[in-house]
Amino acid sequence: AFITLFEKGLIYRSNRMVYWSAALQTVLSDLEVEFKSFEKPTQVQLPGKKHKVEFGVIHDIAYKIFESDKNEELIVSTTRPETLFGDTAVAVNPNDDRYKKFIGLHVVHPFNGNKLPIISDAILVDSSMGTGVVKITPAHDFNDFQCGERHKLPQINILNKDGTLNRHAGKF
Repeated sequence: AFITLFEKGLIYRSNRMVYWSAALQTVLSDLEVEFKSFEKPTQVQLPGKKHKVEFGVIHDIAYKIFESDKNEELIVSTTRPETLFGDTAVAVNPNDDRYKKFIGLHVVHPFNGNKLPIISDAILVDSSMGTGVVKITPAHDFNDFQCGERHKLPQINILNKDGTLNRHAGKF
């Protein structure tokens, strides 16, 4: 049965996003994941943790424009700063006049110094949300994964199986 499904193209091998449980050391089905939204910073007690963890905090991160001699930068607002080490681009909406001049240039990653492309993506970037600039982390966010596929961006997994940061996080 497996070979028949494979030959019909119904089973194939591919890199895809999954919900990995570091505590259980397994992948979870979408049906097993409880999604929660927070309107403001909120302390949550997570299973297996001694202390509550704060969710919903917005962090602003500056990415300097590589080609600029004017000290220009793009500011990204994120609730997931831990995924910075997997960033492979920053994106702006192609119709946003504030950022049109930067499309095709590069930013400098604030921690590791890597040069990241500034791409335009009208599907992902809503100019009215946050700063209108989005960091793209294809290996750690479902929307970013799709954006990465559209723009052929690399995927950098920054986590070990136990949920700790791996070698891509450097000294952090």
